[in-house]
Amino acid sequence: MSRVVPILRIFDETLARAFYMDYLGFEVLFEHRFEEDAPLYMGVQRKQCELHLSEHFGDATPGSSVRVQETDLAGYHGALSQKNYRHYQPSVIEQPWGSLDMTILDPFGNKLIFYQGRED
Repeated sequence: MSRVVPILRIFDETLARAFYMDYLGFEVLFEHRFEEDAPLYMGVQRKQCELHLSEHFGDATPGSSVRVQETDLAGYHGALSQKNYRHYQPSVIEQPWGSLDMTILDPFGNKLIFYQGRED
């Protein structure tokens, strides 16, 4: 297996852009709609992490979880804390198995777990 790209369900393009691009720092790789008013399917990337975000019914299940390896979790946490995002203020937790985890819920109930440590 060479690469896995999770698809996460979204319901509102404006909220998704504010969360994934403005807050988390992802960049848009591509956007696709079958027609002007059709649901959005979008690829985003931050460092080596690529995610696909879909408004299409049936593409993914809301409430999914994704673990994302982060090489400088303390630095990323500090950068996010400075943004003062009003909907979420994550913390870093040391897990019993030795990794550091920072869990963030997106506006659609998906869980992103940024981690550094034992699994590196």
